[in-house]
Parts: sequence; structure tokens; C-alpha cells
Amino acid sequence: MHCDGMSLEALAQRYGTPLYVYSAHQIADRLGLFQNAFAGVRHLVCYAVKANSSLAILQLLARRGAGFDIVSGGELERVLAVDRAAAGRVVFSGIGKTAAEMDLALRAEILLFNVESEGELELLAERAAKRKKRPRIALRVNPDVFAETHPYISTGLREHKFGVDIRKARALYRKAGKQLEPAGVSVHIGSQIRAAEPFGAAAQRVANLIGQLRRDGHAIRFMDAGGGLGIEYHGEPTFDAAARAREYAEALIPAAERVGGLTLLLEPGRFLVAQAGVLLARVLYVKKNGTKTFVITDAAMNDLIRPALYQAYHEIVPVKPPRGRRRMTADVVGPVCETGDFFARDRVMAPLKPGELVALLDAGAYGMSLASNYNSRPRAAEVLVEGTRARLIRRRETMEDLLHAERAATRL
Repeated sequence: MHCDGMSLEALAQRYGTPLYVYSAHQIADRLGLFQNAFAGVRHLVCYAVKANSSLAILQLLARRGAGFDIVSGGELERVLAVDRAAAGRVVFSGIGKTAAEMDLALRAEILLFNVESEGELELLAERAAKRKKRPRIALRVNPDVFAETHPYISTGLREHKFGVDIRKARALYRKAGKQLEPAGVSVHIGSQIRAAEPFGAAAQRVANLIGQLRRDGHAIRFMDAGGGLGIEYHGEPTFDAAARAREYAEALIPAAERVGGLTLLLEPGRFLVAQAGVLLARVLYVKKNGTKTFVITDAAMNDLIRPALYQAYHEIVPVKPPRGRRRMTADVVGPVCETGDFFARDRVMAPLKPGELVALLDAGAYGMSLASNYNSRPRAAEVLVEGTRARLIRRRETMEDLLHAERAATRL
């Protein structure tokens, strides 16, 4: 197996495992698919930084004109670290913005605050007044549109913690207009949504609200359609990324054109980076407990928590396909002391032996960004491949890295 022009086996030998490997070409290509699909309307693709916040990936996207969707002050600091001018292309989402985070975003003069509660409106107005600023805001509204996805990543219904009831939005915009600049309406109905229709339904409800707000005297010029466009994790051979992006655009553009005078803000994360990344791991042991076979790797749930957290599926394939061996049924697990530390259960797969290298596919999103040091395990290294050149973009953590903050505090 290769990533662009680089052998995965050679990368594992050079940088060790567990190891995240990303294709710069595929990330740039996916951004281009979005930009081309929406070329007929004013738009800005704001990459969802939470999917993968690697500085090298943010820099790659910034150089190609992307904006950024952030949900914390830390993510804003990352964007500013790679390109301070990109602040003008930043949309700040998230339900729990602190005063310090608001101050940071106000100083940076970001494009838009996506506000998610009346309390947040009040705090933002207070912080802005102290700085004599009038920032642009959009309310994130819940359109009450159901999207078929995992309940942990569904966000557009009234019972979810995100946003405000769309029926209360006009009153909140009237309140906001006294000290802030109502400039947009935001919506995000969930993640890993593979059908275009829910996006279109949500956009139509937002378009109706924008018409009402304009009649109320607000100069609304942004429709933030959120993100959530899904991929296929099951190795679906018919998956056509370009067609998926076009279908998404065809669902959103009519609503924006119906009200006119809008810039569409789009917030893809997973769609841009997930399939550009793999997690490489070495098989440590293969053991049997009764009728069960376990493949134990040197990667664990602290490296990739999605299977444990969402019961998410990732293809697991040997980097060097074995020949002449019958397929096996096994649980693929890590060494962390938790029964939930697994990548696959009862998976029918190519047979594996200790020492062999496996690739967990489609791991470019919500892999490293959700990694932890559970069981005092250092986090993996990351490599970005550009054609026939590999670049280490995050060195492997050491135990000294893990102990440093505690030693500094306790003088050990």
C-alpha cells in the first residue's frame, strides 16, 4: 500500500507506529470539489477545524483560500498561527464561548460569530462594548429537521443542546441589533449525513427566516449552511466524492438564490480530510480465548476512539496483502486496559500475524483530534505526504512530554 508516491511500510519503518499518514493531494482535491460545486454562487468554504487541527493541514487549506469554522479559542489560535490574515475568514461556532475566547476573536476581527443562546448574545454584547466594536453575528437556529445519523452527532432538533428554536429567532435578532450587527443565519443539523435532502430542507427553512429578518430591517447577507456531509467508511467502491459534492450544492443553492444577495458559508470537515488519512499500527500478538480470536495492535482507543465512542466502522487492511492464507474472523483491539478498546469486532478480514503492519482507513478526521494520553500512552506521530515527499508534521510524544507539566508544578 502507498499514500500517493510513498510506501506505507517505508513510512512506518522510518517514523514508527502508531502513525497517522495524510495525503496532501487528496485534501486539496476535496477542497477543490467543494469550491467547484458552489462556483455559481458567492461562497466561502470554512473548514471545520475540529475534524483535524494539524497546523500543516490548516496551512495547506489556508493557502488555497479556505476559511475556517472554529469551536474554541484554541482552534482560533491554531488558525492565527498559520495565517493571521485568515482571521477574516473565520466563523466562530460552539455553545460555550467564554469571555476570554470572545475577546480573542474580537481582537482578531473574525468574519462572524455564530451565537447559540440569549445568554451568549448578552455576554458578546458586553465584551464588544468594552472594545468599542460591533461584531457581525448569526444566530444558529434549530430547524427541527431530522437527519439519519448517529444520535451523538445529530444536532438539528429542538431537544439538542445546540442553537436556538427557530420560532424564537426574530425576537432575539431584534435584541441583538441594539449592540451587535445581525449579518447572517446559521444552521447545522448533524454530521456524517449521506443524503442531500435534509440539508435542502433545513436551508429552505433558513431562507424563509432570512426573508422575515430582512423585512424586519436586518441586512442579512450570510447563510451559514453548516457542515455534516458524510463519506462512506465501508470501502464502498461506487462512492463518488465529486457527485456527492454536486448533490449537496444542488440541495443548498436554490434556497440561497430564492432570497438572493447571500454568501453561502459551508463548513465541511470530515469530507475534506477523513479519506485522506490512515492510522498505521503493528500487530503485537494474535491470541485465542475459547472460540474468539483477538488481533492485538500497538494502536489503541487513545489513538482512535471513534469505534469505542460511536461504534464507528473503519476498514482494516494489511499493508502487505498476505498470500495463500485463509481469511479470519477476529476482534482487532489495542493494549489499553478497557474492554471498549477495540477497532473491530467479529471482523472477517485478511489473516494477520505478529509483526505485520495494518492500516486503519479513513482515519483523517476525528482521529488525532480526539486522541488522548489514557494509560499514559504518548500520542502518535503524524506525517503529511506530498507526492513523493513525506514530511513529519507532529513528532511522536515522549514520556518527558507527558511528565513535563507535572514536574514543573511539583518540582520532581
